Amino acid sequence: MSERLLHRLAWIAVILCVAPIVAAALAAFTGDLETWREILSSVLPRYARTTLALVAIVGVSTAVLGSVTAWLVTVYRFPGVRLLEVALALPLAFPAYVLAYAYTSLLDHPGPVQTLLRDVTGWGPRDYWFPEIRSLGGAALMLTIVLYPYVYLLARASFRQQSANAFLVARTLGRSPMKAFLRVALPMARPAIAGGALLAVMETIADYGTVAFFNVQTFATGIYQAWFSLGDRAAAAQLSLCLLSFALLLAGLERAQRGKARTAGRGARFETMERPRLRGLAGWLATAFCLAPVLLGFIVPVVMLTVMAVGSGQNLFDARYLSLTQNSVLLAGVAAVLTVTGAILIGFRARTRPDRRSRLMVVGAGLGYAVPGGVIAVGLMVPMAALDNIIDRVMEARFGIDTGLLITGSIWLMVTAYFVRFMAAALNAFDSGMATVPLHYDAIGRSLGQSGPRLLWRVHLPVARTSVLTALLIVFVDVMKELPATLILHPFNFQTLAVQAHRLASDERLAEAAVPSMVLVAFGLIPVALLCRTLGRESVPSDAGARIGPAIRPG
Repeated sequence: MSERLLHRLAWIAVILCVAPIVAAALAAFTGDLETWREILSSVLPRYARTTLALVAIVGVSTAVLGSVTAWLVTVYRFPGVRLLEVALALPLAFPAYVLAYAYTSLLDHPGPVQTLLRDVTGWGPRDYWFPEIRSLGGAALMLTIVLYPYVYLLARASFRQQSANAFLVARTLGRSPMKAFLRVALPMARPAIAGGALLAVMETIADYGTVAFFNVQTFATGIYQAWFSLGDRAAAAQLSLCLLSFALLLAGLERAQRGKARTAGRGARFETMERPRLRGLAGWLATAFCLAPVLLGFIVPVVMLTVMAVGSGQNLFDARYLSLTQNSVLLAGVAAVLTVTGAILIGFRARTRPDRRSRLMVVGAGLGYAVPGGVIAVGLMVPMAALDNIIDRVMEARFGIDTGLLITGSIWLMVTAYFVRFMAAALNAFDSGMATVPLHYDAIGRSLGQSGPRLLWRVHLPVARTSVLTALLIVFVDVMKELPATLILHPFNFQTLAVQAHRLASDERLAEAAVPSMVLVAFGLIPVALLCRTLGRESVPSDAGARIGPAIRPG
């Protein structure tokens, strides 16, 4: 195998990443103008208002919660701070839709909270008001609790890189600690906070499980309803185009703000700030503020899911659940291997030929992380369904053979969707490892006769093996939790844990949905545990937060 062949395979991987996005945009123009008029006059304004409202609430909430908790655990000492700075990352293990199932069971009318309230007060169902969890506000709360760690991790890394000099100068000029934080530390960390908030926002517009379960009408739910409930593929493609445009706009904003600003570095004279101890009420308030998202985002839902699973009478080890787990693990394993292989090929091409085309390849391969899974699914399903129909007609006419759905009815189309969706995560993890490999290693390897594939196999991969394993793990867990693309593309006789949990919850069988949900959370804990191990070390690399990016996603 020559180096040229590796580069061609890298181009094939990039084309595969870009093709479904282009196909989704082109498919939107296959519908007639009447479909466009109906969408513009009926559902589009409602979908746009709800999606924008959800994005605004989640974006602001994650930015505030993530940056304040990061500042508290980085700058101050208070009761439990060493434990909390690690625990604040734990909600990343939860898919937002699983959190929605747990809190619906807890807070809905038949749930333990309202039941206890009625028993204690003697009120009837109409005698009191209780916040409705199945609402836009409830969906925003679930997404905020799950996604704030993006901001927390990036902001924490940024605050730890800041020298104490600027903050201390502001204090000597008479600024209070709060004003010094708002005027000095916060602006210096703005790129990291904005990047984390934009990642949370892009996850919000891609979410389907939470908004569908809470009956919140967004573009994500509209695509699924148009495809399955109405059978209108043109309308689904046109809604996908609207969501795609919004997602790419957000991705462009993230890249623009990241390109114009840089996180403040340590500088030539880096001085760490002596962390003052918050005593008395101030210390306990800081503990309570940092503990609240850990309770809401991890401890309470774990307890609720455990209670629900035990009370459901379902056996995780019976044949049905073993089959679901086997399907999910097989699908995730195949997708992870192929996706990371593609990322290695693209990363190798970008490293060995650092030209403009390589930069375009990396950008094109990374588009998938900014595109919701439902859009990618539509972009794959429309042309593949047409190709299946053409093959079926030709085979029927010439040989009298009914081929059925050769492509759209296979798991390989699902694997392709995951390949596109999570290529950015794999590429980001692999690049973070290769960044530690000096470029002169390549020259040394070539001078010793290790060129092309041998350079990749004997030099790059051994040095970056930890990053490759991390990429495999990240993609594996992301595929396990992915819901929108799986719902649209999965064959009728091939179920996964995510699909099973969604269907049981949609049928209001929340206790039974807790069993597959707990398995998904258990898998989600694996990369979060590795991340917490890094956070728990005394010295965290200055770029630890910057490497997170889209790598660890809640699905």
